Amino acid sequence: MKIPLVDLKAQYLSLAEEIGPAVRSVFESTSFILGEDVTRFENEFAAFCGTGFCVGVANGTDAIQLACRAAGIEPGDEVIVPANTFVATLLGVQQAGGRPVLVDCQEKDFLIDPDLIAQAITPRTKAIMPVHLYGQCANMEKIMAIAKANHLQIIEDAAQAHGASFQGRRAGNFGALGCFSFYPGKNLGAYGDGGACVTNSPELSEKLKLLRNWGSVRKYHHDVFGINSRLDTVQAAILRIKLKRLEQWNSARRQHAASYSARLRALPQVKTPVTNPGCEHVFHLYVIRVPQRDRVLEQLNQNGVGAGIHYPIPTHLSPAFAPLGYRRGSFPVTEELAGKILSLPLYAELTEEQIVYVVKQLELALTKV
Repeated sequence: MKIPLVDLKAQYLSLAEEIGPAVRSVFESTSFILGEDVTRFENEFAAFCGTGFCVGVANGTDAIQLACRAAGIEPGDEVIVPANTFVATLLGVQQAGGRPVLVDCQEKDFLIDPDLIAQAITPRTKAIMPVHLYGQCANMEKIMAIAKANHLQIIEDAAQAHGASFQGRRAGNFGALGCFSFYPGKNLGAYGDGGACVTNSPELSEKLKLLRNWGSVRKYHHDVFGINSRLDTVQAAILRIKLKRLEQWNSARRQHAASYSARLRALPQVKTPVTNPGCEHVFHLYVIRVPQRDRVLEQLNQNGVGAGIHYPIPTHLSPAFAPLGYRRGSFPVTEELAGKILSLPLYAELTEEQIVYVVKQLELALTKV
């Protein structure tokens, strides 16, 4: 049996009859840039997130960059981010001219440790950027209290948390801005790159529209220094179709995660993910911890299980971020997890038969290490 980490083909086959006409409609209209489907998707996704506004951009990294710029992050300003995240979080801050200041994660849930945020705040700190990693919201109650006490903005990296919620409130709807990616493998993924920022501020929404379109809302009139970062109309049309099914897909992911966790209780070497109180997890990834992870991964891959690692190299140990001045040992929890975490196949179309096979192969792999 061959089981990919993510099966985009299975998802496409369930949507093909709707995708074709939607894409042809864009082709026939020839409205490829900021067409009607972009505006419609922005309105629909804002409603889904519970925010007043959504601005589509070219990708998730640009969403972070433009959110920082709209929020007034300037060269030399510091933005607190988790050490345990994908590099795009740091890159977006740096592309806006800010300096990422890293904070270690919690061992129990991989998310930024709120108890370590306060000691990372300096006079140059302007914002906190929690990352809702793997599909679960960070502890926004604590983070919002810290931000309020220190007069800081919150910019959420919700690239892996489409539809996730904390205390009944959806990811992207806590801070001044929320940033999303529509990379194909996301819970809500396009058929190419795409991203968006959501906000409840009409002023920030207008700033984002300027920044994404060369600093212009009227052709050849450039009011600010912007970039070219617009969500394609074709991708917006596809995302509109997928958004209608996102709740159903997220529910299926939770069911599959529960099935994994129930079956993995028989394997004491495996530590399964937790869902924190007040959180509705959307399981963008199902991440476990195992001993001798690299050997286990090799065994799984050899037997048709497309497991992976998110992420094998902590951001602060990547050469690209050496100028930040961190060293091995700076973030011990993140570093320890990087050697143990393993992502198992998870997508809405996964079958119980496939889950049984994955668990069986994991059990066999553990006996060989």
